[in-house]
Amino acid sequence: MKREDIEILRQEVSCSAVLETAGFAIDLKESTKRAVKYRRTGEIVIVTHEGRGWFDPLGDDKGDVFSLVVYLDHVGFPEGIQRVAALVGFEPSATVWRQPSRELSRDISLTERWLQRRRPWPGSAGWKYLSGERNLPAIVLRAAVSQDSLREGPRGSMWAAHRDLSGQILGWEARGPEWRGFATGGTKTLFSLGPPNGQRMCVTEAAIDAMSLAAIEGMREGTLYLSTGGGWSPATESALRILGERSAAMLVAATDANSQGEAFAQRLRALAEDAGCGWQRLRPPAEDWNEALKQKEEERRSRTKGVADVPHPQRPRQGRLRPALPALDPAACDAGGAGGVTKD
Repeated sequence: MKREDIEILRQEVSCSAVLETAGFAIDLKESTKRAVKYRRTGEIVIVTHEGRGWFDPLGDDKGDVFSLVVYLDHVGFPEGIQRVAALVGFEPSATVWRQPSRELSRDISLTERWLQRRRPWPGSAGWKYLSGERNLPAIVLRAAVSQDSLREGPRGSMWAAHRDLSGQILGWEARGPEWRGFATGGTKTLFSLGPPNGQRMCVTEAAIDAMSLAAIEGMREGTLYLSTGGGWSPATESALRILGERSAAMLVAATDANSQGEAFAQRLRALAEDAGCGWQRLRPPAEDWNEALKQKEEERRSRTKGVADVPHPQRPRQGRLRPALPALDPAACDAGGAGGVTKD
């Protein structure tokens, strides 16, 4: 399409038309003549410049009508042009958004609330929080998204799913720059990342710690990374007991390196002995696994900076590359099985 045709489309199709066809509605109470607020469940887009511009008040995204389609539909620019062209002649009806009543909100199931949120993607507010503030690598985030374990929460936060063993959503951990909590009306069971039939099961206290340990270990083969969400509900214990009864199962207490973490570890030890499975204690080298991941990244950056600052007078001699070692349990870890507990 010629540049002139693109400019014509930009003038003929407003951002309001794109938003209305995508299910957004105007929040009259919080709109002004120059900035019209559109809502779709927890998502917000502000339309400016008389419908020709927009921005996301919860993130850094902004632009014109074409970038809005790319942002909402996750398509490339050429496909975005075609979708904008399909809206030529569409007149927005100025659908008004209304605050859902408390009675209606209580009727919405946890599954419906989960499905109303979008999955994180590179550049989304939740993705930026996890990759930027929490240092989680893209490979781990993509794995969690592919298993439908993450959703975008409000105000730059993320939701991490807790499911029963059949896969039914029972709640989610909510973590963000401004707050932390658990889904209202939800039940804590287990957040999981990795192969559902994994025999080595690392139990942490938070989904971010589970993903951090997965990053440190390089998504170790045969390992299922779990989180109790900081609690120990009957549903959590029941799920762990069922997992521990698997053939050749190994429960790894990867809880925090503090008094609460030790208390959780002892509960896991007792549960493992009752279930007749193996048990290990894996302590993070910092307060928790996310702090350990951040420290590891900081050390890597320091080494990289140090190498870059040192001049090389001659070409380095080439030799065989030594493969990276997998993350190992600390030398002081405790280990045990159905026959008893030993210490290394």
